[in-house]
Amino acid sequence: MVSEELIMLYLRHFGLQQTPFSLTPNTAFYVDLPQHHEALEVLTTALDVGEGFIKVTGEVGTGKTMLCRKLMNEAADDWVIAYIPDPYLSPLELRWAFAAELGLKQADMIDNQQLVQLLQHRLVALAAEGKRVVLIIDEAQALPDDTLEALRLLTNLETEQRKLLQVVLFGQPELDKRLASYKFRQLRQRVSFSYLLRGMTYDEVQAYVNTRSEIAGVRQPLFSTGALKAIWKYSRGIPRLVNVLSHKGLMLAFGENKLQVDTKHLRYAAKDTEDVQQHSYVLSDVLRGLLVSVLVGAAAAAWYFRELWI
Repeated sequence: MVSEELIMLYLRHFGLQQTPFSLTPNTAFYVDLPQHHEALEVLTTALDVGEGFIKVTGEVGTGKTMLCRKLMNEAADDWVIAYIPDPYLSPLELRWAFAAELGLKQADMIDNQQLVQLLQHRLVALAAEGKRVVLIIDEAQALPDDTLEALRLLTNLETEQRKLLQVVLFGQPELDKRLASYKFRQLRQRVSFSYLLRGMTYDEVQAYVNTRSEIAGVRQPLFSTGALKAIWKYSRGIPRLVNVLSHKGLMLAFGENKLQVDTKHLRYAAKDTEDVQQHSYVLSDVLRGLLVSVLVGAAAAAWYFRELWI
């Protein structure tokens, strides 16, 4: 297919082994930024001392899911991780999801009280084996109010020595606003460790872009100094936007047969990026047409070379 040929030509053009700026949170491309390093230290320290609730918040695209996956990949041998990526659940659904993560398979006939008892027995058994159970909830700002309260009640399960369950909440700043309300004061008081992810500085954006390029197999700079500064300016240091802008910049440079992304490419990329537009620009039909024509031209080139190779 032409699309596959285009991808191969794109990678070969820059000397890449794989695409460096995918939006999928791939821990192979994890960059140990200061804020992510600090957040991981906070998380591991809090889990080691057995605290009940730990919370990490940050704006959309600041790397919470990447951090979450990094934490799970580096979990200690004595941790039992239960991961819930979609928290828009009722209290009963949350308990069932947690039970499934712990390997409990019971008939649907049991009632809520029996389910809680099963969970408690399982947690006690794991504690007796020297295991620490960690429930990780991504996008925690989406938890319904009654489910948040049910989550707090789950953490009441404990022995005389320690909690049977620790909870890590990853969420957007809306989670902080909800927990600040009077109705959640009990849960808020149980959050003993918190971390707020910030955007990257220019130096961090530079290191982030260059490191991901190197992981993808390239040693020479793919972005000019001006392009890196433009990425930082337009993205406001948000990793997801850095990825979007960097990928579009590379596609535009590829379409022009250039080996390095320059400031001009980033200006066009910024004007074709929704979240950047809302803060700085309005996309014009002419510029959208330019991006489309560049990619169509590249696709045509891919087809032409394919015919020569056959």
